[in-house]
Amino acid sequence: MTRLAHLSDPHFGTERPEVVAALRRWIAQQAPDRVVLSGDVTQRARRSQFAAAREFVASLERPTLVLPGNHDVPLFNLVARAAWPFRGYREAFGHDLEPTHVDAHLMVIGVNTVRPRRHKDGEVSDLQVERVCAALARATPQQLRVVVTHQPVHVIREKDVSNLLIGHDAAVRAWSAAGADIVLGGHIHLPYVRPLSREGRRLPRELWAVQAGTATSTRLREGISNSVNLIHWNYVAERPTCDVEQWDFDEATHEFIATARTTMPLDRTS
Repeated sequence: MTRLAHLSDPHFGTERPEVVAALRRWIAQQAPDRVVLSGDVTQRARRSQFAAAREFVASLERPTLVLPGNHDVPLFNLVARAAWPFRGYREAFGHDLEPTHVDAHLMVIGVNTVRPRRHKDGEVSDLQVERVCAALARATPQQLRVVVTHQPVHVIREKDVSNLLIGHDAAVRAWSAAGADIVLGGHIHLPYVRPLSREGRRLPRELWAVQAGTATSTRLREGISNSVNLIHWNYVAERPTCDVEQWDFDEATHEFIATARTTMPLDRTS
C-alpha cells in the first residue's frame, strides 16, 4: 500500500498554530510515503513566511514535493514581481518549479501554473501539457499517475469558474489520453473529488480532480474547516482503484479527523 498526503494553501503568515501542530501530528501518525503541497505556501511571499514554511516542511521528516502558488510571488513589490518573482520560493525550496517524483508505485508530476504577470489566474501552456504527456508515456500499470497544479481543472460552484486553470480543457483531454489518473489542486480552499469524464466531455479514459482545502490558514471560507487529503494506492490488476480520504481539523479535539472517503476506479487497459 502506497499513501500520498495532499496538502494545499497553508498560507504561512496567516497560519493557525494549533492547526500546524495538529497537522504535524497527523503526518507523523499516518506516515505517508510522500507529501505533496500544491501551492500558496505563503500569504505574501515574504522571506519570514518562506522561512516558516520551510521549517514546517522540514519538521515533517517525510519526502515532500512542493509547488508554488500565485501567493508565492510578490504582490506589491512590482519590480521583484517582474524581475525575480520566484526568488523567495527558490531560496526556500530550490530552483525546480516543476518537481517530479517517480518510483515503482508513484509518478507525481508538478506543473507550475503561476504566471507573475497575472494576479491570481493560472495557466498551463502547450509545452507544459506536452511535457506531462511525455512523462506519462513512461508510466507502468503499477504506478499511480498524479499531475499537480495549483489552480483547479474542475470546479463545482458557479462562482469558482473564474478560478479555473486557463487551458484546463485541452490539458485534461491530453493528460487523460496519456494515462493520468488524478489531477491534484488547491487555490479555492474547497475540498472535493470529481470524475472529469461527463456529458459534454467524454475523455479517452477516466481522470479525477482531487482538490484540497486550506491546510493551516485562518483564511477559511463559508465555514469549511482546514482540511487535507490522504490518498491510498494498492495496485490490483483485476480491479485497480484508488481511495481518497478527506481529513478535517476538528475544533473540539484540535486533531484532524477523517470525514469522507471516495473510491476511484482507474483505467489500466493500456
